[in-house]
Amino acid sequence: MMSDLTVVINLSVAFILGGLIGWLREKEGKTAGLRTHILVCVSGALLMMLSGEMMAFSKIADPGRIAAGVITGIGFIGAGCIVQARGSVKGITTAASIWITTAIGMASGLSLYLSAVVATIITLITLEALRHVEKRIIKTKDSD
Repeated sequence: MMSDLTVVINLSVAFILGGLIGWLREKEGKTAGLRTHILVCVSGALLMMLSGEMMAFSKIADPGRIAAGVITGIGFIGAGCIVQARGSVKGITTAASIWITTAIGMASGLSLYLSAVVATIITLITLEALRHVEKRIIKTKDSD
């Protein structure tokens, strides 16, 4: 069984890391911003904790099934962010940010804090620094 302190820490880490990514997306005026990213990150953490706790209640429980369901479900949310209009596709980066934020939450839920923090740093670099590279150097992309 997971201690109450571990539960609080896992959910708090997910809240903070999801908030960092969401704040950046909110700052850019994207439809999926602060609250969305916090919610998908915290829900990923909670579902992974529940998945692990299932083993205490049933010897035949398969914790991997919840993880697979989370990934499938978040794919539907991400798909809802993608829009095709006037010959271009918008929202793919937003969908990807939701996907990675969920994975960060899942890592947080498993107390894999280093993985969650490093993935968050990589995500922030990708969303912020590479956006500038695309606009200034490549100049062929309108950042999502």
